[in-house]
Amino acid sequence: MHTDIKRLLKCVESVQTSRDDVYECALDCMVREGDKIKIVPYRDYWAAIKYPWHIFTAVRYFLDRSKPSISPSARISSKATIEGKVVIEDNVRVLENAVIRGPAYIGAGSIIGNNALVRDYSHIGANCVVGYCTEVKNSYIGDRCWFHSNYVGDSVIADDCSFGAGTVLANFRFDEKNVKVGVGDGMIDTGLDKFGAIIGTGSKTGINASILPGIKIGPNSFVGPHVCLTKDLGPNKLAIAEPRYRVMDKDIDLGDEKKRELMKKLETL
Repeated sequence: MHTDIKRLLKCVESVQTSRDDVYECALDCMVREGDKIKIVPYRDYWAAIKYPWHIFTAVRYFLDRSKPSISPSARISSKATIEGKVVIEDNVRVLENAVIRGPAYIGAGSIIGNNALVRDYSHIGANCVVGYCTEVKNSYIGDRCWFHSNYVGDSVIADDCSFGAGTVLANFRFDEKNVKVGVGDGMIDTGLDKFGAIIGTGSKTGINASILPGIKIGPNSFVGPHVCLTKDLGPNKLAIAEPRYRVMDKDIDLGDEKKRELMKKLETL
């Protein structure tokens, strides 16, 4: 354990290695520069969180050992469904036809909207809005995130993110192989055949954006409407889809005959 993050980051910047051991080399650098390492005996559960997807293991451990609980201040519609090990904190609202299937955690002040589905080891932070028809599956979501008609599968999302309606975070490759994530100049195998996106603090997407498996989006970046993001997007960047449509005079006239035929069929149902 270290207590000086600035010194650690300074050492990280000075590390020169071709292996996946930058963190370990940075700690070694701190020791050589006079910092002390103290060994603290610990016999309870421990999990290394070196990469973002490692947090899934920790979430799974704690949710498996949690007891179902619903805060007295939570307001849950009688038309909502709560199943399994679900922890719901203070002042949460669960609206009509929402479904939460545990193990799952819902942070204080969050809203689970109409027809939303939260399932399979999902962690929803505080003051989030999981809006209409959004599905969240096996994802770690920070605080103050907003969703609307989205699919969020097996993803790690930091605080203050917002997704436009129709945004989808894909989590499964066509070839069904493990998802790899770019780290430095190489690719790291996550060991997971289902893994979505890693999205930094304050990032947003426009309507109908699509994010492919294993993509990283840096903090404070925007993915524009209809963009299919196939490569990592750095911090403070904006990805937009150039317009390709044409505008011309309309020379098609549609009568109401087809509509009348359809109405007649409906009347016989």
